[in-house]
Amino acid sequence: MYNSPTLSLKIGIIVLISTWLSVVSFANEQGRVRKEALLLDSTLLGKQLSLKYCQSCHLYPEPVLLDKKTWVNSVLPNMALRLGIRETGKDPYKDFPLEEAKAMKALNVYPEIALLTEKEWKAIVAFYEKEAPFEPMAQQNLLPIVNQLPQFRATPITLSDKPIPKTTLLKFNPASSLLYVGDAQKELFVVDSTFKVKALWNIESAATDIDFPKNESPRLLTIGEFNPSEQKLGELFVLDTIPHPLHIASLPRPIQFAVADLNLDGKEDVVICGFGNNAGKLAWYDDFDPSKEHILKALPGARKVEIRDFNHDKKPDIMVLMAQAYEEVTIYYNQGKDNFKEKKVLQFPPVYGVSYFELVDFNKDGFLDMLLTTGDNWDYSSIKKNYHGIRLYLNDGRDNFKEAWFYPLYGTSKAVARDFDNDGDMDIAAISFYVDLGQPEQGFVYLSNEGGLNFKPHTTPEAATGKWLTMEAADFDQDGDVDIVLGSYFQTVGEFTQLIFKGIDTFPQLLVLKNNLK
Repeated sequence: MYNSPTLSLKIGIIVLISTWLSVVSFANEQGRVRKEALLLDSTLLGKQLSLKYCQSCHLYPEPVLLDKKTWVNSVLPNMALRLGIRETGKDPYKDFPLEEAKAMKALNVYPEIALLTEKEWKAIVAFYEKEAPFEPMAQQNLLPIVNQLPQFRATPITLSDKPIPKTTLLKFNPASSLLYVGDAQKELFVVDSTFKVKALWNIESAATDIDFPKNESPRLLTIGEFNPSEQKLGELFVLDTIPHPLHIASLPRPIQFAVADLNLDGKEDVVICGFGNNAGKLAWYDDFDPSKEHILKALPGARKVEIRDFNHDKKPDIMVLMAQAYEEVTIYYNQGKDNFKEKKVLQFPPVYGVSYFELVDFNKDGFLDMLLTTGDNWDYSSIKKNYHGIRLYLNDGRDNFKEAWFYPLYGTSKAVARDFDNDGDMDIAAISFYVDLGQPEQGFVYLSNEGGLNFKPHTTPEAATGKWLTMEAADFDQDGDVDIVLGSYFQTVGEFTQLIFKGIDTFPQLLVLKNNLK
């Protein structure tokens, strides 16, 4: 047998095609490998650059903390402006009022000169877009919330004739049994234990804090501009009908203050949280004298202070919660002679939105533990976040705090620990200002302590009638148990109308939860 020319030609063609396919396949594989290598190199470059630039001011935000869309369409574009990356000819200040734009330019919020190249920035964006999840991470281990609260009787209260409540302050004075209610519509109500108005003050701006010196008139803190602003219009003054010499003005959106004799000279001093916006400060004033200012931190975001002798050296120290991207809890240990030494005890990525803390000896070991909330959700990433909620940190006795318990709650703005049922352990009441309006009743959650850091969550249908920005817990009716008052604040008409569409037609300023234990 022998091969014919035709058969030989066919075999040759098959061999040639096979060889060509092998070459193409090899080339494609080589191309794929090169592309994967380039992508890997680009991802590594993006990660390296993000580590350099995205933690220059705050704790590093891992891509998993937000979804791809939120990173690419909202958070990263704002970050680009703050690094000097902008479209040619586009003014990043054009949408701000003239005075705000002027103040922001003076602060160099959006630099004229870029801190990195366009190529480097694109590598960072590509890294976050590749590594971030498609959808926000869901909260885990959610306990069913019982939508009834038999221990408390809910009563809606309206003090003002304004149609939309904007409560910014709730503070109870146990000495006089009076509750002070601040409204952003420039009103301050004083109500008695039956929630009848005893006095009404017209004030220049929203009240954010107040204290009650013994045998003296209250001292009131007002924010100036409630919405994010660089204007320094906040004030601390004595609430009196006659002018009083105490007046600290030109404060950057102050939201809380605390009083103690910090320098042990026999006179009270005051620490003020100037939250600000892009600029702010944490400062203390010797003898309430504005000319004797001591700045502890020249940054925005100071949200709450507690003054205690943390290291037991008989000198008052200062613990502060910092928000506005810095997201940390810091202790300033009093060294004497107006000097303080800083220690960071907790720190979080900027998207956590720390919102409140209080100190309480939760496990009864003689050391102050920390109840802390994360949930501020007003800025560039207003999505549901699985790390929002309430955390308990136990103190090891040396001011090192370790997380012992976490309860997930979207948009948490405040939590307080009290023995509401008088059984000897701490229960928790919490509010969520950034609640999912699809389930508005979960803007308030009561956590009954079942022992062993196990809690049973409750809410009440009446909690659906408001957006709870403020909360106070005290024995308002003086019957031996702790009651709760919630203060509602609607920022936009849209929030208001969403509840109307759900069939809610009453919007009280306050919701009083009277404890029925007694």
